[in-house]
Amino acid sequence: MYSGRTGERLDMVYWIDGKYIQDAVKEINHFMRDWRTDQVKSIDTRTIDIMTASHNLLEVNEPYLLLSGYRSPQTNAMLRSRSRGVAKNSLHMRGQAADLRLASRSVSQMADAALACKAGGVGRYYGSNFVHMDCGQVRTWRG
Repeated sequence: MYSGRTGERLDMVYWIDGKYIQDAVKEINHFMRDWRTDQVKSIDTRTIDIMTASHNLLEVNEPYLLLSGYRSPQTNAMLRSRSRGVAKNSLHMRGQAADLRLASRSVSQMADAALACKAGGVGRYYGSNFVHMDCGQVRTWRG
């Protein structure tokens, strides 16, 4: 993964032999922090798994560009005041969602891969060129 906001890059193994590597998960939590407030929240490993499985299905070497991971309530409220597409009770505030982009794949391709996981919500944002993935109820929408 690559963060367009902070310029950080993250490429690591976080799960091996049926177990999560806690130091790696901690690093993912930091990477996916709210960059506006620098607040860190534990990211639900189910979301990380969905992101990873989708990426593997896409058969790309390019890292995701992370647009948004965890969002503090303050950041979510600010974004909500600027856009109708931001949910009041966004799963981003629970550390259960990520907004992602790949230069080499379309929104449709990324969304199809995420939907193939049958494990959470998938939002297509064609105008902003990103896909939302979360570990909530299985559902889909267009933003």
